[in-house]
Amino acid sequence: MKIAIIGCGNMGMAFAKSFLQYNLVRKEDLFLIEKSAERGEALRAEQTGVVVDTIGPRISEADLIILSVKPQDFGPVHTELKPVIRYNQLVLSIMAGISIQQIQTALDHPLVVRAMPNTPAMLGMGMTAFAAAKEVDIQNLRRAENLINATGRSVFLEDESLLDAATAVSGSGPAYFFYLVKAMIEAGTQMGFPESLSAQLVKQTMLGSYHLIQTADKSLDELIKAVASKGGTTEAALKTFEQHDLSGALIAGMHAAQKRATELSK
Repeated sequence: MKIAIIGCGNMGMAFAKSFLQYNLVRKEDLFLIEKSAERGEALRAEQTGVVVDTIGPRISEADLIILSVKPQDFGPVHTELKPVIRYNQLVLSIMAGISIQQIQTALDHPLVVRAMPNTPAMLGMGMTAFAAAKEVDIQNLRRAENLINATGRSVFLEDESLLDAATAVSGSGPAYFFYLVKAMIEAGTQMGFPESLSAQLVKQTMLGSYHLIQTADKSLDELIKAVASKGGTTEAALKTFEQHDLSGALIAGMHAAQKRATELSK
């Protein structure tokens, strides 16, 4: 298989490195299209793939084209890509806010899969939701799924509009956890811990709690109850969270993210 990645920022390179790690593509068959001269030199030094600075006829050799540019850069990209794309090439877009229909129209090309990964993909621990145009057959759909799974886990959505919800839940989700962790570390420093020690306490607590969620045969409410003794310290914290409607604020924020994703797609 030959793959071309247009736009080699963090997410594009997360995909590239995962493909190489799992031997899904050879370096000589991985074309990295990067217009920034400085970034291009850095990529050549890494020897991750074949680095080129323009979208040209060589991209026609690829079986799969990944669009990993910023949404605002899609205009000039599709102008250059449209004349050289072949009818049977699969296009996988990881651009936020640009619909399958918009991509099909801009490229005059039917075979489009749209995905919403998140930043843990850079560690091979991503969560990606994806949808496909009706013209994409099962063989191409499985091909896209296998490649996406190299960066973590994935879920296929028959309804593309749910990608806006996926953006709010998993796409933006890492930032919510970072936000909570930051607040907990700050609280620890206010209580007298050095920041490094507070960070260690919070990060390991988060890691252990994740594994409990994954392995314990209990609901989240049961896990909370197991920590929160009646009249104890955890209960005092949870009551304060409820008074400030922490849960409501978090849910409202996620709905705002979904709304914004929908606005961007229009």
